[in-house]
Amino acid sequence: MDNNTNSINDEEFLVLHEFFSSAKSKLSIETWDYLFGGAETETTYKRNRLALNSLGFRPRILRNVEHLDTTVELFEHSLRIPVILAPIGSMQDFVESAGIAPTRAAARFGILHMLSSSCSPGLEKVARSIEYPKIFQLYVRGDKNWVDDHIRLAIQEGYIAFCFTVDLDAYGRRERDLAKRYRSTARRTATGPEHQMRFSWDDVKRIKDTFDIPLIIKGIATVEDAEMAVVNGIEAVYVSNHGGRQLDHGLGGASLLPEIVSAIKGKAKIIFDGGIMRGTDVIKGIALGADAVGIGRLQGLAAGANGEPGIFRMLEILETEIQICLRLLGVNRLSDLNSSYLRECEPLGENDHLSAFPLIKEGY
Repeated sequence: MDNNTNSINDEEFLVLHEFFSSAKSKLSIETWDYLFGGAETETTYKRNRLALNSLGFRPRILRNVEHLDTTVELFEHSLRIPVILAPIGSMQDFVESAGIAPTRAAARFGILHMLSSSCSPGLEKVARSIEYPKIFQLYVRGDKNWVDDHIRLAIQEGYIAFCFTVDLDAYGRRERDLAKRYRSTARRTATGPEHQMRFSWDDVKRIKDTFDIPLIIKGIATVEDAEMAVVNGIEAVYVSNHGGRQLDHGLGGASLLPEIVSAIKGKAKIIFDGGIMRGTDVIKGIALGADAVGIGRLQGLAAGANGEPGIFRMLEILETEIQICLRLLGVNRLSDLNSSYLRECEPLGENDHLSAFPLIKEGY
């Protein structure tokens, strides 16, 4: 069912785990496993949560936290909270209006949506669904003329930045999907994988020299590649392991941030995703030095639960959690956050998605 009304009863969703329960009851088992599956042993996927769960807070007290500022600036646009809606290639499997739902929810809330090139109904129709800044993300599925055509069209349609996802030179073996003989709608329509395999820093440099639009490289997981991005004039480095769905036995996203931040902070914006499910996760990412945090699976849950209004309501709850966390840390501006508010600690229990929603195991 596609629910695209502009309002939702706040009492319907009061805590984030209610999106989990609602979406699971509405989505097919194939779509559910596509959302929560990882590559092969799912080690990278679990390490994303492990990296976040291995960080504890060091709160400060007796500070004036009556007034908070949770805004950040990204590509000359103010975000209400330091969050973007990350690209989901098969959003059409979660909500009928597909990429329009998160785009409109992001605009209404006051953040940015990064539209995937694998998401219906395409960059033109999504751009015209609401007048508000948007980012376009591309999987390279054609030659340089094909790529250039997409960049020109994105600029023409008013997208404020262009992102290349670069960790898909081969499609990760997602065994939950394979065991069901299932392919998402985006996967069923994908063509030209050899073009992604050939895409290189030389192509990035050519594009940077040709087009006047901020570029984002998504899928960076090392200092070396972050520094290469800066050398090539990239405006934003997107630290991501594709939600643990590509390379198995990779490192958790949050564990990658400190050294990358140390190497390039101030030279390019830093976006980070990987296991983000709570407001406290967002705060950890910002404290580690990210400028903004991408929301992927949580966005899929909200969309599956109640479409566009579900995504909007999820963002409201996330904002509340962020505000509470900041006040209890003794911080009233995101710019004051740093790693001194964090300490490595022993994680508790399992480190899958349910570690973010422990009440589900108790039947809530």
